[in-house]
Amino acid sequence: MRNLFLLALLFTFLNSNCQENQYPTTKKVSVIDTFYKDFIIKDEYRWLEDIDNIEVRNWINSQNKLSKKELKKGSTKNKAFNTIDKYFDTKYTTPIKKGKYYFTYAYYDNLGVPALFYKAKINQRLKLLIDPNFISSKDKIRIKGYWVSKNSEYLSYQFNRNGSDWTEIKIVNLDTKKELKDHLINIKFSNIVWKENGFFYSKYPKLDKFSPTFGEKIFYHKIGTNQSEDKLIFERKNHQTQFKYTVTSDERFFILKEINEKSGKINIFYIDYASPNADLKPLLMNLSDNLNIVESRNGKLIATTNLNSNNNYVIELNPMEPYNLKVLIPEYEKAILLDIKPLKEKIIAIYQYNQRPIIIVYDYNRNPLYTLELPIATSVSGFYGNFNDNELIFYFTSYTIPPIVYKLDINDYERTLIQNPYATFDSDNIEYTEIEYYSKDSTKVPMFLIHNNDIKLDGNNPTILKAYGGFGSIVQPHFDPGIVYFLNKGGVIAYANVRGGGDNGYSWHQDGRGENKQNSFDDFISAAEYLIQNKYTNPNKLAITGGSNGGLVVGASAIQRPDLFKLAVPVVGVFDMLRFEKFTVGNFHIDEFGTVSDSTDFVNLLSYSPLHNVKENINYPGMLIITSENDERVPPFHSYKFAAKLQNRAAQKNPILLKTIKRAGHNGSVGLFNNVRETAQFYGYIYEYLTNKE
Repeated sequence: MRNLFLLALLFTFLNSNCQENQYPTTKKVSVIDTFYKDFIIKDEYRWLEDIDNIEVRNWINSQNKLSKKELKKGSTKNKAFNTIDKYFDTKYTTPIKKGKYYFTYAYYDNLGVPALFYKAKINQRLKLLIDPNFISSKDKIRIKGYWVSKNSEYLSYQFNRNGSDWTEIKIVNLDTKKELKDHLINIKFSNIVWKENGFFYSKYPKLDKFSPTFGEKIFYHKIGTNQSEDKLIFERKNHQTQFKYTVTSDERFFILKEINEKSGKINIFYIDYASPNADLKPLLMNLSDNLNIVESRNGKLIATTNLNSNNNYVIELNPMEPYNLKVLIPEYEKAILLDIKPLKEKIIAIYQYNQRPIIIVYDYNRNPLYTLELPIATSVSGFYGNFNDNELIFYFTSYTIPPIVYKLDINDYERTLIQNPYATFDSDNIEYTEIEYYSKDSTKVPMFLIHNNDIKLDGNNPTILKAYGGFGSIVQPHFDPGIVYFLNKGGVIAYANVRGGGDNGYSWHQDGRGENKQNSFDDFISAAEYLIQNKYTNPNKLAITGGSNGGLVVGASAIQRPDLFKLAVPVVGVFDMLRFEKFTVGNFHIDEFGTVSDSTDFVNLLSYSPLHNVKENINYPGMLIITSENDERVPPFHSYKFAAKLQNRAAQKNPILLKTIKRAGHNGSVGLFNNVRETAQFYGYIYEYLTNKE
């Protein structure tokens, strides 16, 4: 009788455990790839790459049904939506000056997407210019950017549908607010730069949804003509080449930068429209280091570069003697140059060190005229205005401070407050701490921590560890009401500036790319160990998250050290490192990760690819894997396959949830209500999972 009771008890436990993690049925269809004769790779979930297959769509819907239930429960139980909605204190973005107008995105209802407004003076009322809600009744429209002609008569704007990277371009007359008939389609990853009565743009051939992106061409579109009449400016029949281009503010120079993504070499061409023969000519060729021309002054070009240097600095060059470079602003050993704003008599330089911004104004004789240092984990952006302006608009923000807008007088450097959103929480109670910790190879890695002043650091605090760590990207803080919510629930936020990013200069990126990619994961894992050893948290209270390349960092770290984490939340992550280069922009990132066509790269990719390192006998941390159905940077089937492999193992007891955001792309959902809901579900679920006693 006693044995029957124990057997019934065991059956009840097993059945409840199955019910708790009852995933949609995922079939296994074995596909075999052979690499270099000795490497036999089995891919049982490749069928999930066929996203238009009805079976795949049903599987996604079933996964969403399961994850929605859990996310809603965590958000509702912890009152995340109402709290975070209150912290979304403004419906306006910061004003930007382009030409003679000020522009801003704004919501005029809770359900729509942001519209574009404008005004002639900073203290005037905003006028509606472009409402994306009227572009389409069936698609989610998002304005991706806008550009103003030199005479401020026309504005061209670019928009996408349902999060796609494919965009369209239209033009509006700023004097009459009437839209022109011009309508350009099949645009992708395009900048727009005006020149006289038209603009330059670029496009790619439009193939299948997730086909490799190649074949970029640059065109010039003249106002009032059909797209079929646009003039081809440049093309290179090499699928691993990308272009960046600009026109200087005086419209004298067109600058084209060609980047070979395989070799890393850079070619720069230019057109001088003041010359008798205004043709495209080579300026600097076969560069190994980056050089970015941003402006012209007195017939000379102003650029930032890291030529023979770890950090960027500012130079001036004469197109007639392009290799005779003059240094305008020298390199700083530690501070990273983020951006410059050249003006008629001065240059504004924006630096950052471990997410601590520094603004320095120089004259053209290398003399510093003004310096402004700001606190850790803040950022400044903007300095919007024209080349001859005496006043510029910039804004200051942090993870817990909504953007505060200032006007800067560049003659006396007086700052005037323009926009200060009302904070609905006590930001003075929030403490930022800057630390350094040692990684696996004894490299010092910077990290900062955020928590409320009154928190008790006893090793039992729910904690979220974040990182990005790729492409030399330098993380700049932006306001996140979800972080404020999590801090006020007694949580800790940590951000590790791991190798692969650019926070410590060019070498910091090199030490976390290609064959050195494992350093990014080691740095992230060491950050978790530091937080545990120093009593900020413990493995049962630690969650990790990151997006895109940060999703790879999170996925790889969770697979390599499952003992350290309670929950992993990778967002639009790269998980199949053996097939990433076959889709969308993966071929552009061979310089960052490597390629399976090289045997050394292949072995390295296989060593950390999250999908290929899942072990059958390990119960990995709980995971919330988030992707978007129209993500054309990191196709969503990276997440589908990763989730399927984790779920379909007897050893996996911790829940593995997959959430696919509909009608959304790499940057997630669009719209005020959607943003609040997604943020509330994200932080509400993490908090619930880290604090649930059951």
